[in-house]
Amino acid sequence: MQVVVKDNNVEQALRALKKKLQREGVFREMKMRRYYEKPSERRVREQAESKRRMRKLQRKRNENH
Repeated sequence: MQVVVKDNNVEQALRALKKKLQREGVFREMKMRRYYEKPSERRVREQAESKRRMRKLQRKRNENH
């Protein structure tokens, strides 16, 4: 990943980098890897996340109709 620093504006480049990292899910991945997660716990969590995404998608579809 690469961010260009323009006119020595490091703060702006840092904001851009953080935004890119957030979009890629790097911070979430780091948080998840702090502790070991058993494979069974991982499956349960991923299924719950999937259900949450599907419900959210259904709500959005129902709003538009």
